[in-house]
Amino acid sequence: MAHVLAAATYSFAGFQRLLKEAAFRHELIAFLAVLSLFAIMSVPAWSYAAQAVLFLVLVAVEALNTAVEVLVDRISPEYSEFARHAKDLGSFAVFCLLAANGIHAVGAVFFL
Repeated sequence: MAHVLAAATYSFAGFQRLLKEAAFRHELIAFLAVLSLFAIMSVPAWSYAAQAVLFLVLVAVEALNTAVEVLVDRISPEYSEFARHAKDLGSFAVFCLLAANGIHAVGAVFFL
């Protein structure tokens, strides 16, 4: 039980750190806006579930991207190509999940 409590404490600390990121706050606001739009448009329940899963994957990738950025900034405070590549790849991963979230949201609203 102590391990579960410790893991939950670390996870909550990670969530608090992620809340400091403007991009994450924007993604959270967009998710809430999409859920509101879903309610207005009366989309099926499975679309809510699919959007929630996509959002959780986005949050996970955003957290990993932030972790990469923090580590790269610590390891290489000056400009370097490897640092730029690492940050660009993390950013691309987030972009892909943003696109997946957007595609699903548009599809659920306009094509169901």
